[in-house]
Amino acid sequence: MPATFLRTQMPDSDCIASQLDISGVVQGVGFRPFLFALAARHKISGEVSNTAFGVRARVEGSPASLTRFVEAITAHPPMLARVDGVQTTSVPVTGASGFKIIASRTGSSRATLISPDVCVCNDCLKEMENPEDRRFRYPFINCTNCGPRFTIIEDIPYDRPQTAMKQFAMCPDCQAEYDNPADRRFHAQPNACPVCGPQVFLTDSKGQTIAGPDTAIHQAGRLLARGKILAVKGLGGFHLAVDAGDDAAVLRLRRRKHRPHKPFALMARSGSAVSAFADVSKEELQLLTGFNRPIVLLRKKGSDAQMELSRKIAPLNPCLGVMLPYTPLHYLLLDAGPKVLVMTSGNRPGEPLSIDNQDALDAFSHIADYFLLHNRDIYFRADDSIVRVQAGQTRFIRRSRGYAPLPIPLSEDLPFVLGCGAGMKNTLCLTRKNQAFLSQHIGDLENRKTCDFYVQTLDHFKTILDITPEIVAHDLHPGYMSTRFAKDHFAEQIPRVAVQHHHAHAVSCMVENDLDEPVVAIVLDGTGYGTDGHIWGGEILVATRKSFVRKAHLRYLPMPGGDQAVLAPWRMAAALLYTAFGRNFLDLDLPFIHDMDPCHLDFVCQMMEKKVNTPQTSSCGRLCDAVSSLLGIRHKISYDSQAAMELEAVGTTKDFAPDPASYACELRSPDPAADGVEWIIDVIPGIREIVADICARVPVQQISQRFHQTLVHGFFQAAHRITAAHRVDKVVLSGGVFNNDLIFNAMMGSLKQGGLSVYTHSRVPPGDGGIALGQAAVAGALSKDLPDFIKNNVQPAQEAVSWD
Repeated sequence: MPATFLRTQMPDSDCIASQLDISGVVQGVGFRPFLFALAARHKISGEVSNTAFGVRARVEGSPASLTRFVEAITAHPPMLARVDGVQTTSVPVTGASGFKIIASRTGSSRATLISPDVCVCNDCLKEMENPEDRRFRYPFINCTNCGPRFTIIEDIPYDRPQTAMKQFAMCPDCQAEYDNPADRRFHAQPNACPVCGPQVFLTDSKGQTIAGPDTAIHQAGRLLARGKILAVKGLGGFHLAVDAGDDAAVLRLRRRKHRPHKPFALMARSGSAVSAFADVSKEELQLLTGFNRPIVLLRKKGSDAQMELSRKIAPLNPCLGVMLPYTPLHYLLLDAGPKVLVMTSGNRPGEPLSIDNQDALDAFSHIADYFLLHNRDIYFRADDSIVRVQAGQTRFIRRSRGYAPLPIPLSEDLPFVLGCGAGMKNTLCLTRKNQAFLSQHIGDLENRKTCDFYVQTLDHFKTILDITPEIVAHDLHPGYMSTRFAKDHFAEQIPRVAVQHHHAHAVSCMVENDLDEPVVAIVLDGTGYGTDGHIWGGEILVATRKSFVRKAHLRYLPMPGGDQAVLAPWRMAAALLYTAFGRNFLDLDLPFIHDMDPCHLDFVCQMMEKKVNTPQTSSCGRLCDAVSSLLGIRHKISYDSQAAMELEAVGTTKDFAPDPASYACELRSPDPAADGVEWIIDVIPGIREIVADICARVPVQQISQRFHQTLVHGFFQAAHRITAAHRVDKVVLSGGVFNNDLIFNAMMGSLKQGGLSVYTHSRVPPGDGGIALGQAAVAGALSKDLPDFIKNNVQPAQEAVSWD
């Protein structure tokens, strides 16, 4: 890359020189052009380049000018930049007479941070909408303030030859912008225009081109308006799109994708368009319009306001997942067709997003009628992030595009640790000094393609972050692919730490909130392998980052059929009734009993009596599933957590007054005594009351509300006794069940009213998408006390915790 010069007038005397090594998100965000302009303002000479560590500038000027120059770097960086540090080293004065941007320098070590992909900026949108502009209606318009980053980067330093744009040579006009310090596209690596850049085209489901760049988007919009299903290649993968107001089109997409119930995400043209069908708070509007552009969960408006949307988008759910367009192509498509689109992931069921044109045609040509494609490669897929606002804070359900791979800050340096993550909703985590890099969403590790994506993501992160793991942390569950990977792919001399699932949940929340002292952790989720061989999921721990003691848990229930009970909540409902009434529950006059095949019920009774394929579980998620089925809401699920989510939805019906009452819940000592466990939270007395209410035809809305209150009351009572007995007043909440608004808000309120300090998630998901962070932190904490930490298969940390 040729040097770019800025001539400055240097003083004849009183000149000093410094080398500035600037770390953080300083590549791909216009940082060198920013320093170029800053140098002119402060009469500074020197040079700047990208390095494997970030940005290095060698600057000369008067002491006062250099001081102001350095202060301005941290005070007013570019919009997308994040300056983590500026290391200043005195160097000899050379008498430089200008400021220049020079070729990037490579090195043996890499420490720079890569920006996530961000939405198109307003300046680019104005140009795209201007008929007089040479980029009028160009779907790949971008500048230093916007556009693709992480998904097109092959390696660092972040320069065009290291990106998916390397195949597109800039035309003279684009090159002139790229070389001009006064231009917004000065050193914008994805810079392009219709003459020299990527192009969009439209094909049928067989891959035959039916429209080129000039008309492809316009024709795609017309096809959507006619009810067709369109596959759209975006920033980090493919979407499948249909008109959100067309019932028939939405149903056709559900049938073809074999997705009968799971809510579809929506993309609307603007915040005002969203407000027509959803309630949008100030905080939610900020999330919708911010440059991260996640999917935001919003409460539906009343039925009259929803008339323009298909009721099949999010059946039996009080919320809609909504995002605004984040690429120029999305804006153009919404202008050409329906103003609200279903935008759901483009992939085979259970597999990661398709990112390649031919793979997409092979994967879902039986689903999409047409394909809106382009010829810019996607190097790394990134699903849309999903967030919601709870108790005034942003909470992640899925942290991916727009946020990854930015690191989570740590309060202290850790060795290079790999957290392998969970088996479901997987992400992985790599630590480097005081930073923890959580990957984009990878998914459920249940098929070859997702497992391949997992390995590719790890290799990519190791490369771009220059991290070779020194310690590997994994889940205690022996059946997880991530656990098997940890055991099979690392040399014998690398220590491996087995971290219990719920301990990892708790520590992930501790890390977020910079807690390093003992805490009481309430961890509620669906499945986690326990140290006693049972399936945990409704736990109260006393925990540090190194260890934990399990102090309370939900009463164990049989789980007839094991994993089959996850997919068929009626099995858990039968187990619940069997625990409450014995085999006599078959004689109860309940709608649930009448709905079920008597032979199936008798079969699961025999399984429980003979203890055949009937593991024990304390899972809060499975308990919610059971009550959902017991109330006739959902007997079989077609997506994860469906039964529990619909139980919550019934309890949050707008036209039904909240019921603060709860059912009976007993706290009792374990019998026989369990290792460290002080309290069993037994909701079976309440289940008997629920059965009585069902027989008395109490509305299911009221029963749902009371059940949720019962859970909160039981865990609050147990936590209150544990915090008092062990003199700990800090409580962390983690686990996927806390995505449930009824439980989250009521638990927060109860604990705070009880005088306890409550800590929650706001940087990583409370569910399994954040667990890799906890695994890495546990392993890092353990390594400090083990200088000869070389033993493999370190056992899970469960021991007495001291807090004197």
